[in-house]
Amino acid sequence: MDTSEIIKSFESQDNLNPKIWEKEGKSYMMRPEVRDKLLETANLFMDFLGVDVVVTDIIMIGSLVNYNWSKFSDIDLHLVVNYNQFPNNSQELYAEFFDLKKIIFNDRHNIKLFGYDVECFVQSESETTFSSGIYSILYDMWVNEPKESENKNIDIDLLKEKANQWMRIIDGVVDNISDEDPNEIKRLVKKYKEKLKKFRSCGLEKNGEMSLENLVFKLLRRNGYIEKLYELPTDLIDKKLSMKQ
Repeated sequence: MDTSEIIKSFESQDNLNPKIWEKEGKSYMMRPEVRDKLLETANLFMDFLGVDVVVTDIIMIGSLVNYNWSKFSDIDLHLVVNYNQFPNNSQELYAEFFDLKKIIFNDRHNIKLFGYDVECFVQSESETTFSSGIYSILYDMWVNEPKESENKNIDIDLLKEKANQWMRIIDGVVDNISDEDPNEIKRLVKKYKEKLKKFRSCGLEKNGEMSLENLVFKLLRRNGYIEKLYELPTDLIDKKLSMKQ
């Protein structure tokens, strides 16, 4: 995919997406028909979890709750959960279980609103969200309303340089671990996934959604490099465990 086209998609729009939002005075509110569909989707995901869980909020975050939306955007739908409702010694297991359920649900369903993929997640109530736009679908109100023209000028050359560095790293991982045993493959990929996650988190914490680090991550996701890294262990391990006639 053309890197220039992806970088252009980070530019700020004059308005929130009119298919999702409607202007009320100086503010925006989610269109009722959109909210209804997202609540239905959230309830479907909640049922799919298959366990009794108290959800404290249902929120939407990401570029479609902001002014930097584009054709590459998707709808990030989060069920907010207080993990204190579970025994202390089970909270980590619940988090892993919800992550697994999220992957299976999003893989089985192809829910779209106006062409935008709807992706469902479970988020801990204690987890800090650095999004400059957060909308509570459950309560139909802003948790954090985005500011117009908050977008800063993007250093395109530096963005390309950092993205190219990560692409070289991922290519290097792909090219050099095919001969390793399955456990080593999983260890190495996990190591670089955690490095990339930390890289992004540091940028979000310091400078929010439009930080260089977050834009690099989005560029890598949109040009297929995140998927390349995340799918690598499964592809290699399946190949090693297979036998030809």
